[in-house]
Amino acid sequence: MVARKEEVEIFKPLTDNRGYRRIVLPNALEVLIITDPDTDKAAASMDVSVGNFSDPDGLEGLAHFLEHMLFYASEKYPLEDSYSKYIAEHGGMTNAFTSSEHTNFFFDVNNGCFEEALDRFAQFFIKPLMSPDATLREIKAVDSENQKNILSDAWRMSQLQKHLCAKGHPYHKFSTGSWDTLEVGPKAKGLDTRDELIKFYEKNYSANLMHLVVYGKESLDEIQSLVEKKFEGIRNTQLSAFHVPGHPCNPEHLQILVKAVKIEQGDTLRIIWPITPTVRYYKEGPTRYLGHLIGHEGEGSLFSVLRTLGWATSLFAGEGDWSYEFSFFEVVIDLTDAGHDHMRDIVGLLFKYIILLQKSGVQKWIFDELSAICETGFHYQDKIPPSDYVVGIASSMHLYPPEDWLVADLPRKFVPATIQMVLDELTPDNVRIFWESKKFEGSTGMVEPWYGTAYSVEKIAGATIQQWVEAAPDVNLHLPSPNVFIPTDLALIDVQEKAKFPVLLRKSPFSRLWYKPDTMFLTPKAYVKIDFNCPQSSFSPEAEVLTDIFARLLMDYLTEEAYDARVAGLYYGIDHTDAGFQVTVIGYNHKMRILVEAIVGKIAQFEVKPDRFSVIKEMVIKDYQNFKFQQPYEQAMYYCSLIIEDQSWPWSEQLEVLPHLEADDLARFWPCMLSKAFLECYVAGNMQPDEAESMIQHIEDVFFEGPQPKSKPLFPSQHLRYRIVKLQRDINHFYHTEGLNQSNENSALVHYIQVHQDDFRLNVILQLFVLIAKQPAFYQLRTVEQLGYITSLSRRNYSGIQGVHFVVQSTIKDPAQLDSRVEAFLQMFESKLCEMAHDEFKSNVNALIDMKLEKNKNLVEESSINWGEIVCGTLKFDRMESEVAALREVTQQELIDFFNKHIKVGAPHRKSLRVQVYGGLHSAEFQAAKCNTGQPQSVYINDIFSFRRSQPLYGSLRGGFGHMKL
Repeated sequence: MVARKEEVEIFKPLTDNRGYRRIVLPNALEVLIITDPDTDKAAASMDVSVGNFSDPDGLEGLAHFLEHMLFYASEKYPLEDSYSKYIAEHGGMTNAFTSSEHTNFFFDVNNGCFEEALDRFAQFFIKPLMSPDATLREIKAVDSENQKNILSDAWRMSQLQKHLCAKGHPYHKFSTGSWDTLEVGPKAKGLDTRDELIKFYEKNYSANLMHLVVYGKESLDEIQSLVEKKFEGIRNTQLSAFHVPGHPCNPEHLQILVKAVKIEQGDTLRIIWPITPTVRYYKEGPTRYLGHLIGHEGEGSLFSVLRTLGWATSLFAGEGDWSYEFSFFEVVIDLTDAGHDHMRDIVGLLFKYIILLQKSGVQKWIFDELSAICETGFHYQDKIPPSDYVVGIASSMHLYPPEDWLVADLPRKFVPATIQMVLDELTPDNVRIFWESKKFEGSTGMVEPWYGTAYSVEKIAGATIQQWVEAAPDVNLHLPSPNVFIPTDLALIDVQEKAKFPVLLRKSPFSRLWYKPDTMFLTPKAYVKIDFNCPQSSFSPEAEVLTDIFARLLMDYLTEEAYDARVAGLYYGIDHTDAGFQVTVIGYNHKMRILVEAIVGKIAQFEVKPDRFSVIKEMVIKDYQNFKFQQPYEQAMYYCSLIIEDQSWPWSEQLEVLPHLEADDLARFWPCMLSKAFLECYVAGNMQPDEAESMIQHIEDVFFEGPQPKSKPLFPSQHLRYRIVKLQRDINHFYHTEGLNQSNENSALVHYIQVHQDDFRLNVILQLFVLIAKQPAFYQLRTVEQLGYITSLSRRNYSGIQGVHFVVQSTIKDPAQLDSRVEAFLQMFESKLCEMAHDEFKSNVNALIDMKLEKNKNLVEESSINWGEIVCGTLKFDRMESEVAALREVTQQELIDFFNKHIKVGAPHRKSLRVQVYGGLHSAEFQAAKCNTGQPQSVYINDIFSFRRSQPLYGSLRGGFGHMKL
């Protein structure tokens, strides 16, 4: 039997040249085939209609555990980890995730290896092995993943919302799984977890409950033939999909106020209502419409009022957790300290805005505007990596008819009654309020069992909320005005010269403009980057913090004026950098100039508003305080950067100076900061060169012209750039410290090996080593030794200084033991590298070449690469071609020599830094490590800044104006 080809016209973007075909295999597997003649990567995603809602009682996390186990091996490919190894060695990646009702498996790979990769992938759904010896190891991996999440507020608050629902509803369940739920608990009941896993697979995995998307370069007929051959063996037991038993909230779970204790600083207010699932009305977009209005940030909006009052720093409104049988609408507000004290007023104002929506009625012009914005976004959407594309489609195939698989829930049918139906559900009688704050510590009497979140619950009557509405401030809430930033000119410019690389379009003592027209993506979009290099911005911790507050205040001041631009597809950011700040604007080019000039005007006419300064200062303080709650591996990576990057200031010093800074300090600082500046600019996309020049000329005029210019050009000596510490050869550098949050039991290691300054040939040899070693490292350290869920080997680039680092986070072993396991792996890998067959070496070389030749997907991707060359000072825009040429000449012996010289334990040129962060479980080991500082050929860093001052530095690749490379 052959697949049934369904002649259905799948609605696709006007700019999409890919081909689509829906087929149904004889085993009822529904498949979408996509052909893309321009793709460099092939990809596939299998979505299975079973998730953690189907976990048996007492085996919480079984669906997630099965997701882990399927990747191990199959009867046809019994060698453990051979699938992941094959994908990694052929330029690809593989992953999976489990949600409430679905499990999704996906991969991408270089084009030439697609057939075998697809065959290996298909076997997981035909005859997986799920071997007994792998079972215990992967339970530990799931437990390590859970341990990583235990102190995460996002996970904790999500589970608390589920906990406060009907116990018999699957939404109530704990979904990740742990050692207790997958090993201890089942064993106590006489259950074998592997037996239960196989039963679960047999009971829930059937072809008729699967949706597959396959993406390749070949023709539709060729891909269809491949799919039929590879996937026809999946059995169809004609199972019915899991049916969610209605809504998880009983009356007792409504009209509640929950006070929950957070781990991190910063208060959050979540107002949640159970609503009719709007996926049933996906063309009508009721929650899109309501989320657009309630979440608006323009003048007259709820957020505008809360921001003006100094009570909130962000607001989101939209659909939260949902399925076909239930859904929640939520408004999430990040509060200031003053906002915490006005919780009742904030809830009252929210309901005032909802009353405004009721009185105003559903507005057709607002729906039409929103629909037009979404439609333009759909037709001019950027290409994304094939793996992301197939996952997005496969995950929603069960929700929509085939013709809507791509367009999904784009609102396009105005039915006011549907919007009104959902609006009518947003009432005081139907609400759940979650108020999250560290301030509730010690005043709650309940504990959520899975994450240990302390909380309290009190009933709150609709009449009480009505009193809050009446007592709330009398403010001018109103609907938004029409959006002036919606693009109407989507024409493409006529590019005279098909430039492959950026060109230096103009230069002056004040600025440098790099320009690159769009010759590949052909979309009506542009990318603008303006980097303000201000030497006064980073000469001290105080200057660093004030520059940060300056950039954040600019974003704050632009909120109302520029919010419509974001809604219309024009995105902007003002970010603090190591040498000043930078402005980024990305999106439709039609009205981009208006936005850029508005931003520049705000910078030039900057003023310090004391009330807004206080709010932003409070935010910054909390951000710095929350650093200690980062994952231990993130702390280790931070310390590694602090040691390596000269002239960087530690967060502790910045936190120390913050409380003493006032609005007057910023008022004195910012004119001084801007008084000397150089602008590095990059403009790319659908913009003519004269438009780009005119834009930058205007910016120059604003800052550098006039009788009293705001800025003057830099002297040659002022073109400063951070430089990188040059580690000593044949020396092991150690830095060990305790984790900043000893409640976190995880320890972490970053084992960094510094190799060389930017050089094409050495670059590709280093990249080749990482490509060959990363999967064996992951398999050995995580899969076999089960050191921890977070385990990786990757390349590291510090401002053009190339190296590699191992990152491991673990509760099983302390950082010194983790370090010894990394060295043991390298010793084992040495023999593997020397014994590698020449064909395998060439296969890896070819895979890396294919990866380098992979075309950029969109303007942002291309521009980010080009900007990286500019900001680092390397200016090697032809890097890909040059590195491919170098790679074609690399020999296997060169790779072995490189390993023996730079990477091998004890190598003569090896320059290593081991950052060891000791978690709560390893405090005794930390005390021992402090005393153990006598190893030969080792330097123990006690004072990071004394160490940095004593070390030589690499030369900066980025010189001043006089050292520009062309």
